[in-house]
Amino acid sequence: MHWESITWEELPDALEACHHTALLPVGATEQHGPQLGLGTDSWIAERVCCDVSRETGVLKLPCLNYGCSLGHSHQWPGTIALPPKVLIDAVYHIGAWAHRSGVRRLLMVNAHVTNHAPLRCALEMLRYEFEDLMVAIINTAELSQRVKESFFADAQDWHANAAETALLLAHEPSWVRPDKLSASDDPDRTQGCVFSHPVHHTSSNGVTGFPSQASESMGQELLGMMVEDLCTLVRGAQSEVPPLSSSYL
Repeated sequence: MHWESITWEELPDALEACHHTALLPVGATEQHGPQLGLGTDSWIAERVCCDVSRETGVLKLPCLNYGCSLGHSHQWPGTIALPPKVLIDAVYHIGAWAHRSGVRRLLMVNAHVTNHAPLRCALEMLRYEFEDLMVAIINTAELSQRVKESFFADAQDWHANAAETALLLAHEPSWVRPDKLSASDDPDRTQGCVFSHPVHHTSSNGVTGFPSQASESMGQELLGMMVEDLCTLVRGAQSEVPPLSSSYL
C-alpha cells in the first residue's frame, strides 16, 4: 500500500480500510564509512516500512531521504544535510497535507539518530494544530529491546556498524564493499565524554563500531525482528484512542 501508487479516488477507501493510519519513513543521505552506500539510513527506513505496510495494510508515504546530518561534517564527501529547522518545517507540512487527505494516525519511522529532535518538534506542532491527528516517532534501532541490543552490541554511539552492515549484506549487497569490512572497524571513542562531538572528532573513517562482525544471517534475522516488532506497534496504533477526551480550546 504505497501512497504514490494509488489514485486520489482510491485513497479514501484505502485509509478507511487501515483505520486512517500511515507510515512516514525518514532517513538520510550521508557518509556511512568506506563500506556502505550513502543512502543506508533511507534504505532501512523504506525497507522496514514497505514490509510492514505489506503485512498490516497501512499506507506508506514516500520516504524522506534527507535528514539532519550536520554532525557528519564535510570531512567525507557525500553527506547532504538539512538544518533542523528545515526538517521540522518539511515534516510539519508533510503531516499537515497528509491530514488534509484523511490521515489521522501518523507514525514517523526514523532510521537516522539525529533526526529525532527535529521530528519531535514537528510532532509537537502537528498535534497542537490538528487535535484529531495522533503522531508518533519510532526509531528503527530502538523498536524493541531485542532490536536495540542488536544495534548497540558493538558501540553505544554506533554508526555504519555491524547491524547496519548486516542489513545491507543480507538485503542490498550491491551497496556493500566486502573488501572494506575489516579495515572499516573503528571503536567508540565517546565513553566518558561530557559533550556531544561531531563524527569527525570521534571517528577516523566515519564508522563507529565493527562492521567486520556483520554477516548475512545476522542481517536476515535483524530485519525479521524489526518488521515483526514494528507490525506489533502499528496494530496497536490502529486501535489506540487518547486516554481522555479534551481540547486545547
